[in-house]
Amino acid sequence: MSVYSGFMVQAEKGIVPITLPVRSLFVVRCGLAAWVIALIVIWVVPALHEGDRAWWPWVPVAALVVGLIGHAYVARGRGNASEA
Repeated sequence: MSVYSGFMVQAEKGIVPITLPVRSLFVVRCGLAAWVIALIVIWVVPALHEGDRAWWPWVPVAALVVGLIGHAYVARGRGNASEA
């Protein structure tokens, strides 16, 4: 039985999410690419990293660091990421 617009299905164990045919590493790499693009745009446009916005370049840098840690975790396939 389909519940909530097809994102969940009724099973014997209760409601479980439908798995998507997308690799987790692909999703992580797309996110990293988006943050790299954001960092490049911030560097290229002076108004985005001067004055009160001087901290803006650190947002994509921090996101890239966290994303790389997440990529390493998912790539190792340990814990909950073993089936990713």
